Amino acid sequence: MTIQQIHDIFLRSSEVSIDTRTLKKDALFFAIKGDNFDGNKFAEQAISSGAKIAVIDNPKYASENTILVKDSLQTLQELANFHRNYLKVPIIALTGSNGKTTSKELINAVLSTQFNCFATKGNLNNHLGVPLTLLSMSKETEIGIVEMGANHHGEIANLCDIAQPDYGYITNFGKAHLEGFGSVEGVVKAKSELYDHLRSNNKIAFVNYNDPKQIKQSSGLKQYTFSSANDNDSTIVFYKAAPYVSVKYNGEIINSNLIGDYNFSNIAAAITIGKYFKVTTENIATAISNYTPTNNRSQIINIKNNTVILDAYNANPTSMKAALSSFENLNLPHKNSAIFLGDMFELGTDSHKEHQEIIDLLEQSNSETIIVFGDHFSKTKFSDKINSFKSTEEAKDIITSIQDAKILIKGSRGMKLEKILDLF
Repeated sequence: MTIQQIHDIFLRSSEVSIDTRTLKKDALFFAIKGDNFDGNKFAEQAISSGAKIAVIDNPKYASENTILVKDSLQTLQELANFHRNYLKVPIIALTGSNGKTTSKELINAVLSTQFNCFATKGNLNNHLGVPLTLLSMSKETEIGIVEMGANHHGEIANLCDIAQPDYGYITNFGKAHLEGFGSVEGVVKAKSELYDHLRSNNKIAFVNYNDPKQIKQSSGLKQYTFSSANDNDSTIVFYKAAPYVSVKYNGEIINSNLIGDYNFSNIAAAITIGKYFKVTTENIATAISNYTPTNNRSQIINIKNNTVILDAYNANPTSMKAALSSFENLNLPHKNSAIFLGDMFELGTDSHKEHQEIIDLLEQSNSETIIVFGDHFSKTKFSDKINSFKSTEEAKDIITSIQDAKILIKGSRGMKLEKILDLF
């Protein structure tokens, strides 16, 4: 069966699904294999749960309601690419070490004021998430916004082959997924695969000209630029972060619900892309002012007489240092200050060095209470100023004693530091 024939079936289906637990009636089910599971085993269950057809790659599970292909994952990706070309919708792709999801949400908020947009849900940004995102777009979609994540070389290039973006934006290059990329230079090379794709296809990159690395890596590309200087396509100036970030644009102050000056570039990118697509300044300002972060990303939560900055969705050395710097400069009306940090994952051989550097920064902090969690932090050298625990529950007595404080909570997703909130 050809991809076009499968696409015809897809168009008559309610959705594409890879999970029998959530599929809708008349869905097109793809049996995907992983390290610890084989979706082929669930093909019959998918049909009995209401799926129209199951795409499988193991003849053992074939039936009158299945389509047998050589590789289910490859077919899913080919179908997504076919659908993308069928729709001919403009696609904006974005990647980077930090700020991808926040930037994506802001860009979507801005563009949605004047266009019918579809953006990646949550962080479905990998070899499965990108195809599912593309297949969720319809004829009504006017602009698609696709987040791309990677932890190995070649992944962004592969995702670009599937999505074929017309526009691209790289948030930054940082110390993330060093285990897979090998070094910061490896990160730059891997993320720049988006630039490579845009360059070879004569497409457009949105480039942050406040960042010398982005200027260098985007050389030779069609560009639409932004910075704090006046010699770019879009001029946005940082105004303040007290605690929420405000920027100056087009003679106006635009306020946000985002904390930390590191969010300035995320806001600036959304403004710039909005300007490129001719979104009015009024609509840009309204969209940014109305956007509120969720899902443990830079959230401000008031608990009793404490103000908590919850940034526990993910962490790497670059984002951790930025969060600490921003937190130290955060002027809130509290008598005390507390910092809770969790291990940073996927740092490979650099893990001990990077965790020690964070500890060294903490030693200089003015916060009265500092607690680190996890095996990696526990193996560093630190003074009595810093407490170390394997789990949040072990620190319950200290946590519950904190009063009238500004509090930072940050760690990698696997640490689940949001559990600290339950202890207050």
